[in-house]
Amino acid sequence: MSESVVLTIVSDDHPGIVESLSRVLSNHGGNWIESSMLSLAGKFAGILLASVPKEQLDGFLSALQALDSQGMHIVAQTSSEPPPAGKMREFELELVGQDRPGIVHDISEILTRHQVNVHELETECQSASMSGELLFLARARMQMPASASMENLRRDLENLANELMVDIKLQE
Repeated sequence: MSESVVLTIVSDDHPGIVESLSRVLSNHGGNWIESSMLSLAGKFAGILLASVPKEQLDGFLSALQALDSQGMHIVAQTSSEPPPAGKMREFELELVGQDRPGIVHDISEILTRHQVNVHELETECQSASMSGELLFLARARMQMPASASMENLRRDLENLANELMVDIKLQE
């Protein structure tokens, strides 16, 4: 029987981080299931879902702590599968607009009010091709209870989009 372990990793970016993680996992009979990792402002940041045999779990967690001496800050949490939720509606959101502080907070406030759970969120800032002003782009994969109103969510997001002068698209 295996345990699911979710790891978050932050380190100064340098070659060998993924190799160190994969070596520790492999040495303990674990399996690399899913991950998202990238370099941000000279730091390596990642999240990883691994599966580790129960009898190897304590040794695996201890070996991860030893990576701290290499400058890798790792938080590991075991996880059990969540209980099946009620019927959920899945959808995606895309946003493009001039960057300004608070965009993510304004949108997430509306999402929370409509019981939306964000499963995946990617954001970036880039220069607009013609004007050179900084654009904020966001893509999210989300779920909401089937009983919640997609129309009300769409209306509230459209009102916010008009206020912020951004483009928001929802796709089921």
